[in-house]
Amino acid sequence: MLAVLRQRACGKLCPVLGNLLVRLSWRLRPCARLACGLAWCGLLLAAPAVGQAPGPIREVGLRTIPSVLRLRPFDSLVIQVLAYGGPAADRTQARRLSLNRGLAVFHLRDAESGWISKPFRFRGLSQDVDRADLEGLGVEARLHSLSARLTIIQDAVLFTAGERVGEAVLTATIEGVSASVRILVEKDAPPLAPPEVVTFGPQPRMDEPYRSLAEHYAPFVAQETWFQPQSDYLARFDADGDWRGDNNWANAPRSSTQAYVYYAAMETTTHWFLVYNFFHPRDYSDQCVAGTCHENDNEGLILTVARDSTPFGRLLAMETLAHNKVYSYRAHPGVRGNFHDLDGEVELVGGSHPVVFIHSGGHGVYGSGGHSRYDLERDRFHAGTGVTYVYKGVAERPRHPADRQVGYDLLPIYQHWWVRAHAGPAAKSFSGYFRYEPFGGRPQAAVDRLAGAFLGLAHGRNMAKPFWAWHDKETREKGVLAKGQWALDPAYAVSRNLTLPAPVSLEYTFNAYLRGSDPAPDGGL
Repeated sequence: MLAVLRQRACGKLCPVLGNLLVRLSWRLRPCARLACGLAWCGLLLAAPAVGQAPGPIREVGLRTIPSVLRLRPFDSLVIQVLAYGGPAADRTQARRLSLNRGLAVFHLRDAESGWISKPFRFRGLSQDVDRADLEGLGVEARLHSLSARLTIIQDAVLFTAGERVGEAVLTATIEGVSASVRILVEKDAPPLAPPEVVTFGPQPRMDEPYRSLAEHYAPFVAQETWFQPQSDYLARFDADGDWRGDNNWANAPRSSTQAYVYYAAMETTTHWFLVYNFFHPRDYSDQCVAGTCHENDNEGLILTVARDSTPFGRLLAMETLAHNKVYSYRAHPGVRGNFHDLDGEVELVGGSHPVVFIHSGGHGVYGSGGHSRYDLERDRFHAGTGVTYVYKGVAERPRHPADRQVGYDLLPIYQHWWVRAHAGPAAKSFSGYFRYEPFGGRPQAAVDRLAGAFLGLAHGRNMAKPFWAWHDKETREKGVLAKGQWALDPAYAVSRNLTLPAPVSLEYTFNAYLRGSDPAPDGGL
C-alpha cells in the first residue's frame, strides 16, 4: 500500500516540480540548466501517467478583486474565474476545482467598454482553494490538492474600464460553461488606484552634444502590459522621488508613471552608436520562483549608424537585449550575420524610429518579428493590453494599460547614472562592483571598478544591470565579448556580432566610458 501511495504521489507531484524546474531553468547558465533537465528527466521516468481532476465542470463563477462592481473610467480590477464540478450538479455539494485542465476564454460584450489583459495566475486568495476539502482526508488527497494549487493555470485577467460611462459586461467560458459579471463605469465611483506621489517637471538640457541624434532615432516602443501595469510602464530610476534602489519594488504602486528612456552615445570616425535603456521598477511574474522576479529591471538596445555626408547618417543595424541574449536586426540590405544570425528586419516609424516590442513582466526587448507580440500595421497587441510610446521630449503618463502614442523624454545616462555610480559612494543606488576585463586587447573602462547592478533586495538580489554591465551569454561563454563589452565597446562588439557593408573603425573619437577617448566630443549635433 505504501508503494502504491508513493507511486501515486509522484504521479501528482512530478508534473508540478517539472513545471517549476522549467520556469527556473530558462534564466540559468547551461550547467544549471543541464542539472534541471536531468532532474526533470528523472521525474518523468519515475512518474506514471496522471489524469485530470475528477468530474466535469458544472458551474463557473466570477470574482472581482477588490469586490466592487463600480469603477471609474480607466480604473482596473482583477476578475478571477471560479470553477465548480464533481458528481453533484448542486453547487452547494459540488467541489471547487483548480483550473488545471483548460484556459478560460474571456470576452467583452462591447469592445469599447474596456480592455482585458492577457491571463495570469491569481495568487492573492489561494488560501481558500480546497482548504475545507482537506480536513479529514488522507495523504493522497492532500498531495492531489497541493498538485492542483501549484499547477493551476492562468485563471484571472485585469479588466480596465473604458472612458465611456455605462455598463461593461465580461463573460468567461471554460469547457462550454459560462458566467458573466456586470460592472458599472461611473465618474463618481470611488478611485481604486493610489495617487502618485511624485511629479517631475521639465528636465534641464545638460551638455548633450548627441541629443539631436538620439532624438532622431528614438525608438517607437510597444510596451506590453499585464496584471501590474504600473510595473510595465517606462519609468526612471528615481520615480519614487529618491535614489534608493532597494525600495523601488515597495514604492512602485505610488511612483511616477511619467515616461522616460535613458540613452548614451559613442562615436568613431565611421559610425555612431546609440544605446537606449528601458527601466522598470519591477521584473515580475505570476510564477515567481528562485529569484526569477526581482526589484528593478533595465534592458535595451544598441543602434549602429553609419556616418555619411548627412546630419544623421544611415541606420544599419539594431541589436536588442532580452534576458542576457542579444537579438540582431538589419536596416540595410548589406548587413549580414557573423557570430550572431539575423533575427529580422528593422521596422521604422516616421522614417527613422525603429519599432521595438517589450514583453510585460520580464521586459525583454525585441524588434519586429517572431518574438514580438505587437502588430504595427493593426496597432494591436496580440495577447492582451499594451501601451505605445513615442518620443515627444515630454514625459507623459499613460492614462490606462492600453493607451497609445504616450510621449516620453530622454535622459542622458552619463549624468544620471554613470557619475552617480562612480564619482563616489553610491549608497543605496548601485551595487555589485566588478572589474571590466575586455577581450581582444580593447581599451579599459574609464574607472577601475564598475557598478554591476542597481541595488535591489526584493526577490532576486541585485539582478538589474546598467548598460555597462550587460552581457550576451553566448558571446561571453565563448570568449567573444566580456561582461559589459557589448555596450561599452559597441564598435568592437558589432564587428564581431555582424558583418556590415563597410569596415567599422575601432578607434573612438568619443566614448566617455572607456579610457583613451576625449571626455567630450570636439563638436557634435
